[in-house]
Order: sequence, then structure tokens, then C-alpha cells
Amino acid sequence: MTTSEILAALNWRYATKVFDPTKKIPADTWSALEESLVLTPSSYGLQPWKFIVVRDQELREQLVAHSWRQRQVADCSHLVVMAVKTAYSLDDLDSFIARMVEVRGGSAESLAGFRKMVAGTQAQGYMTKEWAKMQAYIALGQFMTTCALVGIDTCPMEGFVAAKYDELLGLEAQGLTAAVLCPAGYRHPDDRYAALPKIRFQSDDVIEHR
Repeated sequence: MTTSEILAALNWRYATKVFDPTKKIPADTWSALEESLVLTPSSYGLQPWKFIVVRDQELREQLVAHSWRQRQVADCSHLVVMAVKTAYSLDDLDSFIARMVEVRGGSAESLAGFRKMVAGTQAQGYMTKEWAKMQAYIALGQFMTTCALVGIDTCPMEGFVAAKYDELLGLEAQGLTAAVLCPAGYRHPDDRYAALPKIRFQSDDVIEHR
């Protein structure tokens, strides 16, 4: 893509308030969007998350009541619930190291220095649920940008009751909690917010060169 095409896609994107429930994202497009989630960078590469894709319409209708009555979660094509680990354990770290060995070769023993460094950070209490949530927002940004580049609408959402989502999706049993939502699909022609100009500060107000 050219730089002008990238900027056009980012200007086209907005937090969609009304989705068209009759339009669904094609399977091949959705597959690429899921892969964009998988490819999200994270602190130490640890990926303390799971992305729950909710397609079941009955379940999504139940979630509306716990989403400040926002219909996006039910009317979108795909609802992504970005869940994170409530605590990062050494078992999680060892699972990641095993995956490193599987992908890159070598041995777990050769990664002892890396393990010691990350385990030290974990022991100091830095790898909290709040830390994991910050990682989820990296995934949110990557997902929304990728969607915009292929013409898919999204709406980042913090307005929901995490405890109810955890209950309905069975997240607590997995050591997870819902961090942020991102419905994806196609804007409804009646969504008046689509035509509103973006309100952003001037570049000089938010970017400083030194």
C-alpha cells in the first residue's frame, strides 16, 4: 500500500456505533484478521492472552445486557473478547520456552538465561493482571489497524461488566478475565457517526521533535 492509501484507511476508520447485522465478514478475510491477532507483539513475547471470538447469536444477545446496552456486540459480524491471564506463572513461562524450542530449535537449557531474567521480573510482581491488560491493548491496536486496511469496521469497547463476561464465557476457570472488546463487521448506512469528521489535535500539539 502507498502511504496515501494507509492514511486514507485510517481516516476512514471510526468507532462504529451501528453495525449492519445482515453483513458477515468473509471467511478468508476473517482468517487473516485472526492471524493478525496471533502476530501481535507483547512484552518479552509472552502473549499473556486469549482471544475469544463469539459468533453464537444467542450468547451475544445475553452479553448486550452486560455491555451498557450497546448493540454492537450483538449486531457485528464477529465479536472479539480480548481476555488476559489474571496471573502469569512460571508454568506459563515454561510453556512459552517450550514453544520457542519447538519453533526455533535448540533446547530449554540453552534458554536458561532468558528464563532467569523473565522469572526475576515475575518474582518482583510486575506481571500482574494490569500488565497483561496493557498487552491486550497492543493487540487491540494491531487488530483495528489491520481491519481498517482491509475495509472492516471495528469499535473498541471498555463499557462492559468484566465479571459477567467472565461468567458467561467461562473465563475464570481458565485463569482469564475479559480486558477489552472489539466488535468487527460492517457499518450500517444509518450510523450518522460514519460521516462525522475526526476531532484530533494538530500534529504540532501532540508530536514533539527533539
